[in-house]
Amino acid sequence: MADDLVLELKKLIIATLKLEEVNPEDIEDDGQLFGTGLGLDSIDALELVVALEKTYGVAIPDSAVGERVFRSVNTLAQFVREQSRNGG
Repeated sequence: MADDLVLELKKLIIATLKLEEVNPEDIEDDGQLFGTGLGLDSIDALELVVALEKTYGVAIPDSAVGERVFRSVNTLAQFVREQSRNGG
């Protein structure tokens, strides 16, 4: 079963970072977003943090949390779910 939140997050990443050559199905659910995976950098991370705050109302308070959250789309989806349940 496809995970709607995972697909939404993939679309958000593509739209936010203007990755015109990338389709949601090109991004692996458990694939690394930074470094060897999708190849994102720290500027991309900042843009994604802002987009996540606007779209889902979740805050990433520091780089330690960011490193854990931005490992993959699945870890990002898990974080959004946890924050939504905990009221942000």
